[in-house]
Amino acid sequence: MEKRDTVSLLAGGRSTMSPSYSPQSVVLDHGKGMRVWDREGKEYLDFLGGIAVLSLGHAHPAMVAALTDQISKLTHISNIYFSEPQILLQEELIRRTFADRVFFCNSGAEANEAAIKLARRYARIVQRSPKFELITLEGSFHGRTYGAVSATAQPKYHEGFEPMVPGFSYAKFNDLASVEARWTAHTAAVMVEPVQGEGGVRVASRDFMQGLRRLCDERGALLIVDEVQSGIGRTGRFLATEHYGVEPDIVTLAKGLGGGVPIGATLAKESVAAAFT
Repeated sequence: MEKRDTVSLLAGGRSTMSPSYSPQSVVLDHGKGMRVWDREGKEYLDFLGGIAVLSLGHAHPAMVAALTDQISKLTHISNIYFSEPQILLQEELIRRTFADRVFFCNSGAEANEAAIKLARRYARIVQRSPKFELITLEGSFHGRTYGAVSATAQPKYHEGFEPMVPGFSYAKFNDLASVEARWTAHTAAVMVEPVQGEGGVRVASRDFMQGLRRLCDERGALLIVDEVQSGIGRTGRFLATEHYGVEPDIVTLAKGLGGGVPIGATLAKESVAAAFT
């Protein structure tokens, strides 16, 4: 491949990339730990970490060894076969959490899509109820696929993509009365991030999280906790939910779970996961 200078590469990148993002005028080349270097050898501290993805930093020796070993044996086999790493990861996630079942996918958005679908299917198949609505919180961010962005209670992410998927209503974050006011006979679940990242790094209060759990129990709804960004040890516990003394029905994971390699997971209790067949 022809070696191109940075100016040429930047021009090519800007003229061919979709205008969805506004990348910085730098072409990164390699990294080690939390440091990265561009093509000219200039060093940077990577405080972004791939937007909370790089739980072990760049080029961690254990991760490089594990990925190299796996890619030399099996690259992809889909979910219709088992592999040892898959089973070991399922068992480890169950050991560390409330969950009994794990559904793997490719991203946090997909994990949240699966959670939304599971909540609706649980209402219909297990509870035999017409419930389908989810209450989410203002300032949230659940992904860019249609279901996940419809669950995202920020108008700026909806603009130009309307109509959104129906069945979502938005309550105020850390305001239990607002959630109650949004509750209807069709409410199937509440979906919450323990720490909102896109909403300004806002932390859910203990009273709020415990109140959501109580409301869901009293009214026969599921509590979905989106831990795509807050999970995998980011708050000092494996799940941020553990700080609240609350056990959810469904949790979504991604980002730090793969440390930079695409993966998502939807974890659920046996009674809830049984709705998927």
